[in-house]
Amino acid sequence: MLSPKAMRLLPLHVMLIPPLVLLLIYSYGPIAGIYLAFEKFMPSKGIFHSPFVGLDNFKYVWELPDTKQVLLNTVVIAAMKIVLNLSAPIVLALLLNEIRIRAFKRAVQTIVYLPYFLSWVLLGGILIDILSPSEGIVNGFLQALGLKPIFFLGDPGWFRFTAVVSDLWKEIGFNTIVFLAAITNANPSLYEAAVIDGANRWKQTINVTLPSMLPIIVLVATLSLGNVLNAGFDQIFNLYSPQVYSTADILDTFLYRIGIVDTQYGVATAVGLFKSVISFLFISVSYFLAYRIANYRIF
Repeated sequence: MLSPKAMRLLPLHVMLIPPLVLLLIYSYGPIAGIYLAFEKFMPSKGIFHSPFVGLDNFKYVWELPDTKQVLLNTVVIAAMKIVLNLSAPIVLALLLNEIRIRAFKRAVQTIVYLPYFLSWVLLGGILIDILSPSEGIVNGFLQALGLKPIFFLGDPGWFRFTAVVSDLWKEIGFNTIVFLAAITNANPSLYEAAVIDGANRWKQTINVTLPSMLPIIVLVATLSLGNVLNAGFDQIFNLYSPQVYSTADILDTFLYRIGIVDTQYGVATAVGLFKSVISFLFISVSYFLAYRIANYRIF
């Protein structure tokens, strides 16, 4: 017989059943497909009857001539995104926090937040148009200044810069909201004490605002390190072309061509498993460092 308290909580536990079922089906069920990474998958024989090849798929991927360049591209683009998507929103949040005109502050927040809701399919088309070397508004402005047009999406030297800046443009609004929320946790009495001690706005920001944001900064940094091998498939896939593969091709697009285009499902699964293991290790290490350095625990 359930206690009265348990009876009151029973409807809440029943409400958890549907999402738990979906989690088991769509998140834990596909884990069985990891077995494809260790076999030469043949659709006619199925997952569990295809020839077992051990680590041959991993060796095959590692011996491909493009693999090392793809890894380099992934790490470079992802690292640049992590640094900018952490630092730029902090600066923008601090600047917005100093604005005293609420209407202007909300307008700026809305403007920078809007691109976050747009998909990369739509943004990709917009960027292709405005960055066109012949008809794009950006190159039109450069030509008006007497400069040569730049093929931002077709020049390997410019593609990484374009990808990182456009990703920042899309994501900065959401991350800024997160850090603005963190600023609201600052104790107002600390600002009052700082004013009494003669601290100006800059010193208040350094000694009060930033320390109050530190737990959220550590949390965001910890979680973002898990994306060190995730440079953004949606964005790169919609912006890149074969002429910029040397600097634009990342693990996800490489995996897409191997698995979907070339139908090498076992090899593609091996690449995906490798990426997942490395990401898990980075998350574990970053969580350990966050606890040791900042004494911050997520769980």
